[in-house]
Amino acid sequence: MALQTRAGARSPSESELALPPPFTQVRLRELGDAFAHATAIAPEQGAGTLVYVGRFDLAEFAVVVEPDEPLAQARRVFYAGMAALADALASHAQPDTSVTFDWPGSVLVNQGLVGGARLAWPQGTGEDDVPDWLVFGAMIRTVSMTDAEPGLNPLVTALEEEGFTDGLSNHVVESFSRHFMVAIDSWQERGFGAIASDYLARLPLEKGVRRDIDTNGDLLVRHMGRPDVERHALLPRLAEAAWRDPVTKGPRA
Repeated sequence: MALQTRAGARSPSESELALPPPFTQVRLRELGDAFAHATAIAPEQGAGTLVYVGRFDLAEFAVVVEPDEPLAQARRVFYAGMAALADALASHAQPDTSVTFDWPGSVLVNQGLVGGARLAWPQGTGEDDVPDWLVFGAMIRTVSMTDAEPGLNPLVTALEEEGFTDGLSNHVVESFSRHFMVAIDSWQERGFGAIASDYLARLPLEKGVRRDIDTNGDLLVRHMGRPDVERHALLPRLAEAAWRDPVTKGPRA
């Protein structure tokens, strides 16, 4: 899974984000769409391109990677991105703050939805073909823009409401970039099992239940004392992004 930028790619001379060297940043205005833009420029810009939107209420960004596995297996980079996103949030959180997942792509802080992630790949790529690129995109609500009193709806929240004193959007993106590099390195050195372990540790605990991630990214659930295995297909869930409001195009409120 390549993160190295292509030959000739350079970071801006005046960087707004403090990103590690493999990344090349592209900043969009407040009404931009990081995920769509990264998908559009991925074939030309290649691995390491990180697109982000300059706004204070959302940490919205997308990163391009170039896999070396067939699409069916390469989609597992989604879990690496999710693990990196959670680690980035945890690094800025107050002690005892809970950062968990609702499988596969919703991110919760103290049981309240703050956002989630999506994944894109070139149209027409077969499951056994190695895609030219993948785009991992995420949105995290940093500040609530509704008039509702904080805490009124315990199912949704924002980083500011959960005590993040360093929850600026830029800081989330910068921290993600560092943790994503660590995750990719861990995958290359220790195998995907290391990524799966980090991701699965942030799913809700259930007594007598064991979870695994299959080679194609499906979630496998085993119950103690039962021989059958529940299979939850990843592909349909990536298509629907349950955390995302199709009207506002942001995290559900």
